[in-house]
Amino acid sequence: MSDTAVLLDELAADRTDDPAPVRLKAWAAVARSELRRAGILRGSARSGTVLWAGGLSWGAQRGLSALHGEVPATALVLPALLTAAGVALRACLLTAGDAAAARGARVVRETLRRRIIETALPARGPARTDLGETAPDRAVDGEVDQLTDWLTGYVPARTTMLLGSGLVLAAVACRSWFVALLVLAATPLLPANLKVIGLGTQSAVRAQLAGIRTHQAGLLDHLRGLPTLVGLGAHDEAARALERDDREVARRTEKVLRIAFLSTAWVELLITGTLAVVATYCGLVLLDYLHLPVVPDHMSLSAALFVLVLVPAYFAPARDLAAGYHARARAAAAAELLAPILDAPEETDLPSAVPLRPVRGSSPPGVRLEAVTIRHPGRTAPALDRVGVELAPARCLVVTGPSGAGKSTLLAVAAGLSAPHEGRALHMLDGRAVPADPGRVSWVGQPAHLLPGTLRENLLLARPTASDHDLLGAIASLGFEDLLTALPHGLDTPLGERGTGLSSGQSQQLALVRALLRDAPLLCLDEPTAHLDPEAEARVLSALRTLARDRTVLLATHSPALLPLADQVITLRHGRVR
Repeated sequence: MSDTAVLLDELAADRTDDPAPVRLKAWAAVARSELRRAGILRGSARSGTVLWAGGLSWGAQRGLSALHGEVPATALVLPALLTAAGVALRACLLTAGDAAAARGARVVRETLRRRIIETALPARGPARTDLGETAPDRAVDGEVDQLTDWLTGYVPARTTMLLGSGLVLAAVACRSWFVALLVLAATPLLPANLKVIGLGTQSAVRAQLAGIRTHQAGLLDHLRGLPTLVGLGAHDEAARALERDDREVARRTEKVLRIAFLSTAWVELLITGTLAVVATYCGLVLLDYLHLPVVPDHMSLSAALFVLVLVPAYFAPARDLAAGYHARARAAAAAELLAPILDAPEETDLPSAVPLRPVRGSSPPGVRLEAVTIRHPGRTAPALDRVGVELAPARCLVVTGPSGAGKSTLLAVAAGLSAPHEGRALHMLDGRAVPADPGRVSWVGQPAHLLPGTLRENLLLARPTASDHDLLGAIASLGFEDLLTALPHGLDTPLGERGTGLSSGQSQQLALVRALLRDAPLLCLDEPTAHLDPEAEARVLSALRTLARDRTVLLATHSPALLPLADQVITLRHGRVR
C-alpha cells in the first residue's frame, strides 16, 4: 500500500476513545452506495481535466508552430475540440457526482430525522424522560443539518482523492516521471497536518454546538416566561444573561472560524509551494539551465504546460478533503449531541411491532397496574407509590384527588406513554396481559393541543384518510354541530398557535372529535372539563357519554359532574390510592 493510502486511512481512522466516528459511519451506511458513486464520479471527472489539459498543451505547441509557418492554422481545430470535450466531460461527471452526493445526504438526513421523531414521540412506547424540552427539535432542525457538508464533501472526497489524484498522477508520469515524483513526495504532508489540525477543530466545534443549544434553550425559556419576568421586574437581568450567552456563542464561533482559516491557509501554502517547485523545474529545463545527474534536463513546451496545468488538478481533491475534514469535525461534534437522543435504550418488554394507529373496531382492553412506582427527576417523593389498579374492559375508571396527587401520571403510565420505574403497566387483551401500548390509546387533555393550520387539518391528525363527510359526521355524533356554524369558514377556519381563534370550550370539543375519529379502544381523559363554564361542561359531559360507549375509559378529574360516568372511582393523595 502506498504512503498516500496509509495516511488517508489514518486520517479516517477512529480514535478508540471517540465513538463519534463509529456513529457517523453507521449513520452513513444507509446511503453508502450513493455516496460511493458520488466519489467515483467526481474522481472520474479528473479524466476530463486530463483531456482538456492535453488539448490545451497540444494547442499551445501547434499555435507556436503556426506562428512560424510550420503548420497551418487549421491544425488548431483538433486541440480545440479535445479541450472542449474534456471540459464537457468534466462538467457532466461533476454534476452527476454532486447529484449522487445530494441524494445520499438526503437519505441519511431523512433517516435520522425519522429516528429522532420516533424516539422523542411516545408513538411506539413510553416517552423519554431524560431529554431536554428543546433537544429533539434542535436535533431535527439544526444538528442533523450539520452532517450535510460531511456527507456531500468528506465522505465522497476520500474516494475522489484516491481515484482522481491517481488518474492525474498517472497522466503526469507519462509526460514527466520526475514531476510526478515531486508531487508524490509532497502528498503525505497534507493528510498528516490535517489530522493534527482536525483534532483541535472537533473540540472547538463541539463547544460551539453545545453553546448554541444551551443559548437557544435559555432563549426559549425566557420568551415563555417573559410576562412573569416583566411582572417581577427581572426582565433586565434576563436580557443581560441572554447577552452573556450570546457573546459566549460568538466567541466560540470565532474560534472555530480562526482554526478553519489557519488550516486552509496551511493547505494552500503547501500546494502553492509544490507548484512553485514544479514551475521552477520546468522553467530551468526549458531554458536549458538545469544539468544534474539523474534529473531529466529536457522537456518540450507541450509537456511543461501539460504538467503545470495538472499539478493544481492533482491537489484539488486534497483541497476538497481539507474542507471536508472541517465538515467531519462539525459532524462528529453534532453526533455527540445527537447520540443521547438516537441511542435510546432497548425496551425488552415492548412489543416488537407496534401499530402507529389503532385497529378500528378492535375490542377494548382491560387495564392493570401492578405496584407501579414513578419518580420524577429532582423530587424526593415518588409521583406514584406502588399503585395497583384493575379495570375491566369497556368500563370507566374515574381518578380523583388534589392537584399534584399523580392523576395525570397514572393516566400516562396506563396509556403506555410513561414507563414505570418499578412495577408493570399492562393491557388485558382477551385475557392475555401485554405491555401497555400507546397505539391503542386516544388521549384528551386540558388544554387541548392544537397546531397552527385549519380546523380540518387538526381533525385529520387523528385519521388522515377521513373525508369531509367523516369529519362532519363525527362532529354531529357528539352534538357539536354549532361548532362549525359559529366559525366563519367552517372546516377551513384557520387556527393559530395552541388553538388561537377558538374558545376553551371549542378547543375541547375539537379534541373530543379527534378522539372519536381516532377510534382507539382505550380512551384517556385528563381533566377534560377544566376551566370550562357550566354550560360548556354539560356539553362535554354529553359528548363523553357517547365516546365512552364500547371503550375502556380512564378519566382524571376534579369535577363532581363527571362522577356519574364512573364504574370505578379511586382517589389519589401523594401518589397513593386512598
